[in-house]
Amino acid sequence: MQTANGQIDTVAYQRVLGDEIRSLRKQRGWTRKELNKRLQTEISLQTLATYELGTRQCSVVRLVEICHALDVPAHEVLARVHERFFGDTPAGHLTLSLTAIASTDNPRVLPLKRWAAGRLHALPPGASPDVHLDLPALENMAQLCQLPTVELIRILRALSR
Repeated sequence: MQTANGQIDTVAYQRVLGDEIRSLRKQRGWTRKELNKRLQTEISLQTLATYELGTRQCSVVRLVEICHALDVPAHEVLARVHERFFGDTPAGHLTLSLTAIASTDNPRVLPLKRWAAGRLHALPPGASPDVHLDLPALENMAQLCQLPTVELIRILRALSR
């Protein structure tokens, strides 16, 4: 997401980063208050909310602290944000092959294998086996597989190559 003059849209980047932080927190079933208790330095819940909403810049040190509390390496979070921000698909969207998912032997995505097989079986003849999923759908799938959204997307991207 770059502006017409080739500059990075920093506001949009902050939003994607905040979305990642919020998604990781929610996957753990934590409130902002619970995450805040796990941070080394105290910050207000409002500040944490503004990081998650992407309306406030988060320093690198603060990001590392938040990621540490979430038990996710900061470099993985930034890699995911980078992929979402600069990737070919719109931020938070992923196109997947139902065929690839249905034929995987990865036990970590077994619930999705069953889902994909059912979807393939219901497809009309000649219909595309590709599905386009947005971030809320991916977050729900990650919860179903008991995986962080970041990890599920990494697995699904590897399957769809």
